[in-house]
Amino acid sequence: MKLAEALIQRADTQKRIQELRKRLNRNARVQEGDQPTEEPLALLQEVDDLTETLVELIQRINRTNAATEVAPDKSISDTLAERDILAMRQKVYRELAGEATSSGQDRYRWTRSEIKFQSIVDVADIQRWADLLAKNTASWIPDYRNSTGKSSYSNNFRGVAGLTEASMNPLVNGVS
Repeated sequence: MKLAEALIQRADTQKRIQELRKRLNRNARVQEGDQPTEEPLALLQEVDDLTETLVELIQRINRTNAATEVAPDKSISDTLAERDILAMRQKVYRELAGEATSSGQDRYRWTRSEIKFQSIVDVADIQRWADLLAKNTASWIPDYRNSTGKSSYSNNFRGVAGLTEASMNPLVNGVS
């Protein structure tokens, strides 16, 4: 089985398990004297069978990802981990920008005499970093080769899309 086929099968199996979970929850309780529309024990057995299949698929995919290099000393697993961290960082920045916006805080302020909240971070700057992280996450497989044919990859994506060591954390530079 090819990696692409295994990934498709994994996604299908995960969807099937989620559907079974919903069906189980719908049939967990019935009114006294009624019968469930589906037998929960049979559904549980199907979930158990599918989860065993899913474990095998994930293990095979992970072994393939760990063994397949996309650059010297860089496996697919390494690159996936970096992509996941970029997505996590983007989410943190977006949530911070959302919490720091004045519109979010002012909705609880009903009169002028109530406490007014102010943002202590530069929302525009935080949002700009979230956008850069989103751009890097969307194209998470960087170009590993420069014009000389040597790897120009940076482990933490510094230098990609204008990110620099000094600018990676906008909070370090203070709030304007």
